[in-house]
Amino acid sequence: MIIDCKKISEDVIGNLVEKVRILNINNIFPILAVVLVGDIFSSRIYVNSKKKACEKLGIGFQEYAFPDTVTEPELCDFIQKLNSNKNITGILVQLPLPNHIDKNRVCKFIDPKKDVDGFAPENVYNLYENRDGLYACTAQGILEIFKSHEIDLTGKNCVIINRSSIVGKPVAMMMLHENSTVTICHSKTNNLQNLCINADILITGVGKPKFISQNMVKENAIVIDVGISRTEDNKVCGDVDFENVAPKCSYITRVPGGVGLLTVAMLMKNVVKAAEIQHNLQI
Repeated sequence: MIIDCKKISEDVIGNLVEKVRILNINNIFPILAVVLVGDIFSSRIYVNSKKKACEKLGIGFQEYAFPDTVTEPELCDFIQKLNSNKNITGILVQLPLPNHIDKNRVCKFIDPKKDVDGFAPENVYNLYENRDGLYACTAQGILEIFKSHEIDLTGKNCVIINRSSIVGKPVAMMMLHENSTVTICHSKTNNLQNLCINADILITGVGKPKFISQNMVKENAIVIDVGISRTEDNKVCGDVDFENVAPKCSYITRVPGGVGLLTVAMLMKNVVKAAEIQHNLQI
Protein backbone atom coordinates (compact mmCIF):
# COMPACT_ATOMS: atom_id res chain seq x y z
CA MET A 1 0.00 0.00 0.00
CA ILE A 2 1.38 3.39 -1.01
CA ILE A 3 0.92 5.73 1.95
CA ASP A 4 -1.07 8.82 1.05
CA CYS A 5 0.94 11.44 2.92
CA LYS A 6 -1.03 14.22 1.27
CA LYS A 7 -4.27 12.99 2.82
CA ILE A 8 -2.66 12.50 6.23
CA SER A 9 -1.23 16.03 6.15
CA GLU A 10 -4.60 17.46 5.10
CA ASP A 11 -6.24 15.64 8.02
CA VAL A 12 -3.70 17.14 10.42
CA ILE A 13 -4.25 20.63 9.02
CA GLY A 14 -8.02 20.10 9.11
CA ASN A 15 -7.89 19.23 12.80
CA LEU A 16 -5.94 22.42 13.48
CA VAL A 17 -8.57 24.70 11.94
CA GLU A 18 -10.86 24.45 14.98
CA LYS A 19 -7.95 24.99 17.37
CA VAL A 20 -6.92 28.16 15.56
CA ARG A 21 -10.52 29.36 15.68
CA ILE A 22 -10.67 28.82 19.45
CA LEU A 23 -7.34 30.64 19.89
CA ASN A 24 -8.71 33.57 17.89
CA ILE A 25 -11.87 33.67 20.03
CA ASN A 26 -9.54 34.06 23.01
CA ASN A 27 -7.76 36.94 21.25
CA ILE A 28 -4.72 34.78 20.51
CA PHE A 29 -3.43 35.09 16.97
CA PRO A 30 -0.44 32.81 16.34
CA ILE A 31 2.45 34.16 14.28
CA LEU A 32 5.35 32.13 12.90
CA ALA A 33 8.65 33.99 12.45
CA VAL A 34 11.06 32.41 9.96
CA VAL A 35 14.70 33.49 9.85
CA LEU A 36 16.37 32.90 6.50
CA VAL A 37 20.10 33.34 5.95
CA GLY A 38 21.57 33.55 2.45
CA ASP A 39 20.03 32.75 -0.90
CA ILE A 40 19.71 28.96 -1.15
CA PHE A 41 17.14 27.77 -3.70
CA SER A 42 15.95 24.76 -1.68
CA SER A 43 15.58 26.88 1.47
CA ARG A 44 13.42 29.35 -0.43
CA ILE A 45 11.15 26.50 -1.57
CA TYR A 46 10.81 25.22 2.02
CA VAL A 47 10.06 28.69 3.40
CA ASN A 48 7.40 29.27 0.74
CA SER A 49 5.70 25.97 1.58
CA LYS A 50 5.58 26.99 5.26
CA LYS A 51 4.14 30.36 4.32
CA LYS A 52 1.37 28.73 2.28
CA ALA A 53 0.49 26.40 5.16
CA CYS A 54 0.24 29.37 7.54
CA GLU A 55 -2.01 31.23 5.12
CA LYS A 56 -4.25 28.19 4.81
CA LEU A 57 -4.76 28.09 8.58
CA GLY A 58 -4.94 31.83 9.16
CA ILE A 59 -1.66 31.82 11.07
CA GLY A 60 0.48 34.94 10.74
CA PHE A 61 3.79 34.59 8.91
CA GLN A 62 6.79 36.88 9.14
CA GLU A 63 10.00 36.31 7.22
CA TYR A 64 13.30 37.85 8.22
CA ALA A 65 16.00 37.49 5.57
CA PHE A 66 19.70 38.05 6.25
CA PRO A 67 22.68 37.96 3.86
CA ASP A 68 25.06 35.03 4.26
CA THR A 69 27.59 37.50 5.68
CA VAL A 70 25.59 37.96 8.89
CA THR A 71 27.60 37.02 11.96
CA GLU A 72 26.56 34.50 14.58
CA PRO A 73 26.30 37.13 17.35
CA GLU A 74 24.14 39.33 15.09
CA LEU A 75 21.83 36.41 14.37
CA CYS A 76 21.58 35.44 18.04
CA ASP A 77 20.85 39.03 19.05
CA PHE A 78 17.99 39.13 16.56
CA ILE A 79 16.58 35.85 17.87
CA GLN A 80 16.63 37.30 21.37
CA LYS A 81 14.46 40.15 20.08
CA LEU A 82 11.99 37.64 18.66
CA ASN A 83 12.00 35.82 22.00
CA SER A 84 11.01 39.08 23.72
CA ASN A 85 8.29 39.89 21.19
CA LYS A 86 5.04 38.67 22.77
CA ASN A 87 3.30 38.74 19.40
CA ILE A 88 5.60 36.06 17.98
CA THR A 89 4.38 32.54 18.75
CA GLY A 90 6.95 30.40 16.98
CA ILE A 91 10.53 30.92 15.80
CA LEU A 92 12.16 28.86 13.08
CA VAL A 93 15.69 29.29 11.72
CA GLN A 94 15.75 27.79 8.24
CA LEU A 95 18.62 25.33 7.82
CA PRO A 96 21.26 25.00 6.50
CA LEU A 97 23.19 27.98 7.83
CA PRO A 98 26.53 29.24 6.45
CA ASN A 99 29.60 27.39 7.70
CA HIS A 100 30.69 30.24 9.96
CA ILE A 101 27.50 29.95 12.03
CA ASP A 102 27.04 27.11 14.54
CA LYS A 103 23.43 25.95 14.19
CA ASN A 104 23.48 24.30 17.62
CA ARG A 105 24.44 27.54 19.35
CA VAL A 106 21.82 29.45 17.37
CA CYS A 107 19.09 26.95 18.28
CA LYS A 108 20.00 27.26 21.96
CA PHE A 109 19.07 30.95 21.80
CA ILE A 110 15.48 30.21 20.80
CA ASP A 111 12.99 30.29 23.66
CA PRO A 112 11.97 26.61 24.17
CA LYS A 113 8.30 27.69 24.27
CA LYS A 114 8.72 29.22 20.78
CA ASP A 115 11.00 26.50 19.39
CA VAL A 116 8.63 25.05 16.80
CA ASP A 117 11.44 23.01 15.17
CA GLY A 118 11.98 21.10 18.41
CA PHE A 119 15.76 21.58 18.44
CA ALA A 120 16.21 23.54 21.69
CA PRO A 121 17.89 21.50 24.48
CA GLU A 122 14.80 21.64 26.71
CA ASN A 123 12.58 20.16 24.01
CA VAL A 124 15.15 17.48 23.15
CA TYR A 125 15.21 16.55 26.85
CA ASN A 126 11.40 16.45 26.96
CA LEU A 127 11.42 14.01 24.06
CA TYR A 128 14.14 11.93 25.73
CA GLU A 129 12.08 11.70 28.92
CA ASN A 130 8.79 11.22 27.02
CA ARG A 131 7.40 14.47 28.44
CA ASP A 132 5.07 16.82 26.64
CA GLY A 133 6.88 19.39 24.50
CA LEU A 134 7.60 20.64 21.00
CA TYR A 135 9.21 17.82 19.02
CA ALA A 136 11.11 17.65 15.71
CA CYS A 137 8.58 17.96 12.88
CA THR A 138 9.79 15.24 10.48
CA ALA A 139 9.95 12.70 13.29
CA GLN A 140 6.41 13.62 14.37
CA GLY A 141 5.28 13.25 10.77
CA ILE A 142 6.66 9.72 10.56
CA LEU A 143 4.90 8.72 13.77
CA GLU A 144 1.68 10.25 12.41
CA ILE A 145 1.87 7.80 9.50
CA PHE A 146 1.82 4.84 11.89
CA LYS A 147 -0.92 6.42 13.98
CA SER A 148 -3.16 7.16 10.98
CA HIS A 149 -2.90 3.53 9.80
CA GLU A 150 -3.30 2.13 13.34
CA ILE A 151 -0.01 0.25 13.07
CA ASP A 152 1.03 -1.31 16.38
CA LEU A 153 4.74 -0.59 16.82
CA THR A 154 5.21 -2.77 19.91
CA GLY A 155 8.04 -5.24 19.42
CA LYS A 156 8.66 -4.20 15.82
CA ASN A 157 12.28 -4.30 14.63
CA CYS A 158 12.92 -0.76 13.35
CA VAL A 159 16.06 0.14 11.40
CA ILE A 160 16.80 3.85 10.85
CA ILE A 161 19.50 4.87 8.36
CA ASN A 162 20.11 8.39 9.60
CA ARG A 163 21.62 9.76 12.82
CA SER A 164 20.81 13.46 12.47
CA SER A 165 19.13 15.56 15.15
CA ILE A 166 16.38 16.34 12.62
CA VAL A 167 15.37 12.79 11.70
CA GLY A 168 17.34 9.83 13.03
CA LYS A 169 17.73 10.63 16.71
CA PRO A 170 14.21 11.97 17.41
CA VAL A 171 12.58 9.19 15.37
CA ALA A 172 14.58 6.60 17.28
CA MET A 173 13.45 8.05 20.61
CA MET A 174 9.80 8.18 19.53
CA MET A 175 9.95 4.57 18.31
CA LEU A 176 11.48 3.50 21.62
CA HIS A 177 8.60 5.18 23.45
CA GLU A 178 6.26 3.08 21.28
CA ASN A 179 8.11 -0.08 22.42
CA SER A 180 9.88 -0.82 19.14
CA THR A 181 13.38 -2.31 19.03
CA VAL A 182 15.53 0.32 17.34
CA THR A 183 18.79 0.14 15.39
CA ILE A 184 20.39 3.35 14.10
CA CYS A 185 22.65 2.97 11.08
CA HIS A 186 25.01 5.46 9.44
CA SER A 187 27.95 5.75 7.03
CA LYS A 188 30.23 3.73 9.33
CA THR A 189 27.78 0.88 9.92
CA ASN A 190 28.99 -2.61 9.02
CA ASN A 191 26.74 -5.22 7.38
CA LEU A 192 24.03 -2.66 6.55
CA GLN A 193 22.21 -5.00 4.19
CA ASN A 194 21.92 -7.71 6.86
CA LEU A 195 20.46 -5.22 9.30
CA CYS A 196 17.97 -3.87 6.77
CA ILE A 197 16.74 -7.23 5.53
CA ASN A 198 15.61 -8.09 9.08
CA ALA A 199 13.74 -4.81 9.62
CA ASP A 200 9.97 -4.82 10.07
CA ILE A 201 10.17 -1.04 9.61
CA LEU A 202 12.90 0.61 7.54
CA ILE A 203 13.28 4.40 7.76
CA THR A 204 15.89 5.89 5.45
CA GLY A 205 17.25 9.41 5.11
CA VAL A 206 20.54 9.05 3.23
CA GLY A 207 20.06 11.35 0.24
CA LYS A 208 21.30 8.90 -2.41
CA PRO A 209 19.07 7.86 -5.34
CA LYS A 210 18.02 4.18 -5.25
CA PHE A 211 20.28 3.52 -2.26
CA ILE A 212 17.72 1.02 -0.90
CA SER A 213 17.39 -1.88 -3.31
CA GLN A 214 14.92 -4.77 -3.23
CA ASN A 215 17.51 -7.14 -1.75
CA MET A 216 17.73 -4.89 1.34
CA VAL A 217 14.01 -5.13 2.16
CA LYS A 218 12.18 -8.14 3.55
CA GLU A 219 8.71 -9.20 2.49
CA ASN A 220 5.86 -7.13 3.99
CA ALA A 221 8.20 -4.56 5.51
CA ILE A 222 7.11 -0.96 6.08
CA VAL A 223 9.44 1.46 4.26
CA ILE A 224 9.49 5.16 5.07
CA ASP A 225 11.65 7.20 2.66
CA VAL A 226 12.84 10.53 4.06
CA GLY A 227 15.72 10.94 1.62
CA ILE A 228 15.61 13.50 -1.15
CA SER A 229 18.00 14.02 -4.04
CA ARG A 230 18.04 14.28 -7.81
CA THR A 231 18.73 11.68 -10.46
CA GLU A 232 21.11 12.19 -13.37
CA ASP A 233 18.19 13.49 -15.44
CA ASN A 234 17.40 16.03 -12.65
CA LYS A 235 14.27 14.33 -11.32
CA VAL A 236 13.53 14.54 -7.59
CA CYS A 237 13.69 11.12 -5.94
CA GLY A 238 14.18 9.44 -2.59
CA ASP A 239 16.57 6.81 -1.28
CA VAL A 240 14.41 3.87 -2.30
CA ASP A 241 14.37 2.11 -5.66
CA PHE A 242 10.61 2.53 -5.52
CA GLU A 243 9.49 0.50 -8.53
CA ASN A 244 11.39 -2.62 -7.43
CA VAL A 245 10.98 -2.25 -3.66
CA ALA A 246 7.28 -1.32 -3.48
CA PRO A 247 5.93 -4.80 -4.46
CA LYS A 248 7.66 -6.29 -1.40
CA CYS A 249 6.21 -3.82 1.10
CA SER A 250 3.05 -3.77 3.16
CA TYR A 251 3.36 0.06 3.28
CA ILE A 252 5.70 2.48 1.53
CA THR A 253 6.02 6.23 1.02
CA ARG A 254 6.82 8.06 -2.21
CA VAL A 255 9.29 10.87 -2.89
CA PRO A 256 8.25 13.52 -3.80
CA GLY A 257 4.82 13.80 -2.18
CA GLY A 258 5.75 11.86 0.92
CA VAL A 259 7.03 12.64 4.39
CA GLY A 260 7.94 16.22 3.44
CA LEU A 261 4.24 17.12 3.36
CA LEU A 262 3.86 15.86 6.91
CA THR A 263 6.88 17.83 8.09
CA VAL A 264 5.11 21.06 7.19
CA ALA A 265 1.83 19.88 8.75
CA MET A 266 3.60 19.04 12.00
CA LEU A 267 5.26 22.44 11.99
CA MET A 268 1.79 24.00 11.94
CA LYS A 269 0.78 21.70 14.78
CA ASN A 270 3.80 22.90 16.77
CA VAL A 271 2.93 26.57 16.14
CA VAL A 272 -0.59 26.00 17.49
CA LYS A 273 0.77 24.00 20.43
CA ALA A 274 3.30 26.75 21.19
CA ALA A 275 0.42 29.23 21.41
CA GLU A 276 -1.38 26.93 23.86
CA ILE A 277 1.77 26.56 26.00
CA GLN A 278 2.46 30.29 26.08
CA HIS A 279 -1.10 31.11 27.13
CA ASN A 280 -1.61 28.14 29.49
CA LEU A 281 -4.40 26.69 27.36
CA GLN A 282 -5.21 23.13 26.41
CA ILE A 283 -7.55 22.94 23.45
